[in-house]
Amino acid sequence: MYGAGPRGSVLLIVVFVVALLSAVVVGMIQINTEEIQLMQNHVNIAQAFCIAEAGVEDAIRCLRADKDWDDGFTDKAFATGRYTVQIKRSTITSTGTTAARYQAKMVVDVTVSGSTSPYKVTISAVRINP
Repeated sequence: MYGAGPRGSVLLIVVFVVALLSAVVVGMIQINTEEIQLMQNHVNIAQAFCIAEAGVEDAIRCLRADKDWDDGFTDKAFATGRYTVQIKRSTITSTGTTAARYQAKMVVDVTVSGSTSPYKVTISAVRINP
């Protein structure tokens, strides 16, 4: 018979505040989830880059031993990923792939000099993800 009165108003305000706080919490959770995914992407890309760099280092090691080496590597295991290395003339191309299938590519121009092993390998240019 009577209107909602002060008790009904307080209940309505409490429900509104709870709904507002719930929306803020859900928004913050979504933002944090996206930030975590972005961070994970950066970690995976950096890991792929390191794997590609390991492929370049492995190729340089082989060139120091044999200046005519051009076999390369196909899907060679390294840490938590794999790399593939191709050598054409004086260019090393290394592609690193993580277990999560992220990839990075390094292309390195080198010059091999010297008359006996270990040969000197000089890097003149490095390109990342060309």
